Amino acid sequence: MLRKTYPYYLANQPQTSKDMLDVRDKYSGQLATRVAVPDAKATEKAIVAAVKAAKPMREYKPWARQAVLQHCAQRFAERRDELAEALCIEAGKPIKDAAGEVTRLIETFRIAAEEAVRINGETINLELASRLDGYHGYTKRVPLGPVSFITPFNFPLNLVAHKVAPAIAAGCPFVLKPSEKTPIGALIIGEVLAETDLPKGAFSILTLDGAHAGPLVEDTRFKLLSFTGGQIGWDLKARAGHKKVTLELGGNAACIVDADQDPKLDRVVERLIFGAFYQSGQSCIGVQRIYAHADIYDALKRKLVAATKKLKAGDPKDKSVFLGPMIDEAAAERLHGWILDAKKAGGRILCGGKRNGNMLDATLMEDVPADARANRMEAFGPFALLAPFRRFDEAIAMVNDSDYGLQAGIFTDSLDHAMRAWNELEQGGVIVNDIPSFRVDNMPYGGVKLSGLGREGVRYAIEDMSEIRLMVMRES
Repeated sequence: MLRKTYPYYLANQPQTSKDMLDVRDKYSGQLATRVAVPDAKATEKAIVAAVKAAKPMREYKPWARQAVLQHCAQRFAERRDELAEALCIEAGKPIKDAAGEVTRLIETFRIAAEEAVRINGETINLELASRLDGYHGYTKRVPLGPVSFITPFNFPLNLVAHKVAPAIAAGCPFVLKPSEKTPIGALIIGEVLAETDLPKGAFSILTLDGAHAGPLVEDTRFKLLSFTGGQIGWDLKARAGHKKVTLELGGNAACIVDADQDPKLDRVVERLIFGAFYQSGQSCIGVQRIYAHADIYDALKRKLVAATKKLKAGDPKDKSVFLGPMIDEAAAERLHGWILDAKKAGGRILCGGKRNGNMLDATLMEDVPADARANRMEAFGPFALLAPFRRFDEAIAMVNDSDYGLQAGIFTDSLDHAMRAWNELEQGGVIVNDIPSFRVDNMPYGGVKLSGLGREGVRYAIEDMSEIRLMVMRES
């Protein structure tokens, strides 16, 4: 069970306050717990503490950073059930999905622990001409300094982990603002970090709402802002000044099913169903657009509809439930409105399409117009559309006809088609013979176009949080 209240963290220490944030069970709507909320003075103290911690963190040895990350991974494993229950309650995430996210949290910290002692430089040959004889170049990576993080509600553990763990590995003090809709997971991470001997000020976790998070974006003392969320990220980038900025801003992921997949349709359907509807479709790389070759389109459609209708919806605490609630009623109402608009414009609902509060049916549609919001924008809910193609060039064009470009998937046995997808799709990543929702926490992850800039994945995030320092030596 959740505790009655949770503190926020300021300079490694738990803090209480008179102002409290209510956190509700996303399925029942009942009050689950309350969280202390910092004021503007606390935010300033957190920034000052991070600045003061920059030198101690830079001098904190790689083996010590590794030990902190290993401690965290061990403690998260010991508190696995507690973390999964918190996710299930605060995010409405089905308990099986919640348990899977806890596993990824542990893995991300373990990967970061390995990388903490592998932040290497290189030797550069500078003897490019006779005038440069005796010159040698060397580089090393050094921490940027204080960094700020803002994370969303849909992966309250793993998206926090992808910022926090690399920061510790790189030697950067940080101030984190988790989503006010799902703060508990981040605060439990803070509780575990507080058990370590990280230098004072190495971390603060502030349960702010968006209206009070301005200093994390605009303050010039931060050297990097890493934001995961919606299109507001572009506005944050404009306000961030000269600091480095990395953005992961969502997508409307597409998946191509090639003509040669007819013997494998059952597996393809199983993966597409998972990609479209796991955690109620609230994933930046959830399957939203399915493009199938005309020769297999009808068969795939029949199987997808039949499988979708079998999904059990309800209380996410029930282990047999696959489809839980969306994060709130406003989110469900928004997507439901897009579905109805697409239907009015000529789209056909194949299954689903109904809403009850923040519970939205798993919905499949076809004939959705290209300019419909359900096609062009990020659905971020339990929705996918189907459309046929005849030529592979047509499928490539359909995927690229999007303002987003995070990840795409293709099911094919053709090496030529796989390579063409990799070369021609305007995406940050192409997943061959699986859904675009596939992600492992050490791979480079991020997008192009409106999907953002920069890459997550532990090693790549460490590179963003460090800078190259050059030394040139001349033989005397």
